[in-house]
Amino acid sequence: MESIIVVGGGQAGASLVAKLRALGYEGRITLVGAEPVPPYQRPPLSKAYLLGEMELERLFLRPESFYADQKIELRLGAPVTGIDPAAREVTIGLDRLRYDALALTTGAVPRQLPAAIGGQLRGVHVVRNLADVDAMAPEFRPGRRVVIVGGGYIGLEAAAVAAKKGLEVTVLEMAPRILQRVAAPETADEIRALHERHGVQIREATGLARITGEGQVAGVELTCGAHLAADFVIAGIGILPATDLAEQAGLTLDNGIAVDGQGRSSDPHIWAAGDCASFPWRGGRLRLESVQNAIDQAELVAGNMLGAGKEYAPVPWFWSDQYDLKLQIAGLNTGYDRVVVRAGAARSHWYYAGDRFLAVDALGDPRAYMVGKRLLEAGRNPDPDLVADPGTELKTLLQA
Repeated sequence: MESIIVVGGGQAGASLVAKLRALGYEGRITLVGAEPVPPYQRPPLSKAYLLGEMELERLFLRPESFYADQKIELRLGAPVTGIDPAAREVTIGLDRLRYDALALTTGAVPRQLPAAIGGQLRGVHVVRNLADVDAMAPEFRPGRRVVIVGGGYIGLEAAAVAAKKGLEVTVLEMAPRILQRVAAPETADEIRALHERHGVQIREATGLARITGEGQVAGVELTCGAHLAADFVIAGIGILPATDLAEQAGLTLDNGIAVDGQGRSSDPHIWAAGDCASFPWRGGRLRLESVQNAIDQAELVAGNMLGAGKEYAPVPWFWSDQYDLKLQIAGLNTGYDRVVVRAGAARSHWYYAGDRFLAVDALGDPRAYMVGKRLLEAGRNPDPDLVADPGTELKTLLQA
């Protein structure tokens, strides 16, 4: 192969091009990013960066000189407008670039609040990229009032930052409780209590009817009829895989760009990795939204583009920083029917389906996270009674 093009300048794209060079690929590599800056870390955007504790340059995954040294051509601020699979070309503005292999690492886009309910008023923000966070940063001033729509991890992380900066914070969650899709009630209870100790008001089973204001946010009207004054609104209502280019190119979609176990799409010359890609998993398909998946899947795809022929079999892990608590999650809790609580100096919640160990939520307990992750990687099912006993030394579970 003489030319590989990677479309998407996020964590997956940056990992993929670096791995190609590390594996010895000597052909032309072009990394195309729609944003005008080199690939950067996204998790700190809504935390350390928004708090003013991290400068822009520290966000960058690698210095720009790395790409020049590795002979990786960066096309920044240059969104791809089309793909021609037959000609094996991508269109960037007036340019058409030919590829022998193409990787789509286009990530995801945030769900927007509908314009019909005020979603386009000034003062309505989303949290996804650098421009989003730069736009909302001036809003974070002590005493101002923010309403956050969505009680998932993105919304709760934004709430923690706002509370730390002295704002009046209200979180609206339409479901009966926060974190309903992703965590057990036991974990949600701990996180809710943490926020309430910091003065955040969480209103569950409460929907947003509309955002009020003339041109600028003035408040929100709830489905129960109440009205809350607000200076600005943050929508943390999830993300959607960025599949417009893939759809235009005629690729198969299934909750993202459908790839096989090696990361190849329905077109043999086009691959995909990261938030935009769904892959085979336990008889179905799975799309993971995490830094770990973006790196691991992208590096696997890089090897497979060069003929490695390896299947993707991840043990997913995630984390969320809220105030001084680090929540670390290993595994996927889908299908759990039992939660084992391990409480002591630290706390962790272990998910089971029958006797099968699925996942662990470690709340300020890095040892529980580490042991849980290693158990999952080894396919082990620790005795729930031993897990629940605070007298059990966790590392002995690895030997049982």
